[in-house]
Amino acid sequence: MSSIRLFILDAFAREGEMHGHQLRLLAEKEHVHNWTDITVGAIYGAIKRLAADGLLEVVRTEREGNFPERHVYAITDAGLVQLASIRTAGLVEVTVKPDPFDLALARIDPERLDELPGTLQTRRARLLGLLDESVESFEAARPHLTYTESRVLSHRQHRIRSEIEWLDSIIADLPAIVADETDRLRAS
Repeated sequence: MSSIRLFILDAFAREGEMHGHQLRLLAEKEHVHNWTDITVGAIYGAIKRLAADGLLEVVRTEREGNFPERHVYAITDAGLVQLASIRTAGLVEVTVKPDPFDLALARIDPERLDELPGTLQTRRARLLGLLDESVESFEAARPHLTYTESRVLSHRQHRIRSEIEWLDSIIADLPAIVADETDRLRAS
């Protein structure tokens, strides 16, 4: 499931014809970079790929003042079919991406075990910072959100809180982790 495809096709289905800059402004207005894996700068390339795939089509080219010509796109019938499929996939599929932290912890340098408590506290502080940013962004956006959008944005906060809770359990288990790594080092 492609988040950027879902966002772009949905935007065209909801908003109608527009050019890439209008779509970029919409993405910035909706702060999609704060609650999705979409980067606003990737929108132009994605529009071109969607057009090449026949999901969007150029309906006209326009020029305003001294600005360069802009292609105005619209969603195609095939794009509407694809949008319905992507929406369903987005609601049904579960995506839990591997965190490089897990591999790094499983492959911790036994010669640097004394640094592990500080490293984990640094990670925890960064997660708390992300949580604070997320709460701040959410509160700033709250007056402009639908009920569903507010639930979607709160999802990020729940995920960060869960990560902090799990990390706290790792920090609490540090004596066992250090003992296990020390035993493994002695055995080799």
